[in-house]
Amino acid sequence: MTRVDFHTNVPDKLAYACRLARKAYMAGNKVVLLAADSAQLDALNAALWTLSPTDFVPHVLAGDPLAAHTPVILTHSEDSALPHHDILVNLSLAMPANYDQFQRVFEIVSQDEADAQAGRQRFIHYRQAKLAPTHFVVGKA
Repeated sequence: MTRVDFHTNVPDKLAYACRLARKAYMAGNKVVLLAADSAQLDALNAALWTLSPTDFVPHVLAGDPLAAHTPVILTHSEDSALPHHDILVNLSLAMPANYDQFQRVFEIVSQDEADAQAGRQRFIHYRQAKLAPTHFVVGKA
């Protein structure tokens, strides 16, 4: 069964997703980062290159010939053939169509009201699917 974790009140979704991907990669997991659109995908790709002067998170775009051998895959389309199904990090406002193929899903929700409302709808959807999503509010102890 898929484990779903909501991280809300996130001030910078891209930076947060990059740190989450780095942590998952360092723990030996394979990650798919699902961006909302091609602009966010490009920004995410750039952010991973500049995350830290001493860290490198190996990543490629979905569909790249090296995708099966690379631990972090970036995509904005669920139509892409995804070689990994450990962790999905959703940065989009939409419900990921194939979330149940992943062992774990992280829903990253910003402080923006439209993003928060879309996150609430996804939370309800997961609960209706008989999953028990957890909720972590960034900035609260």
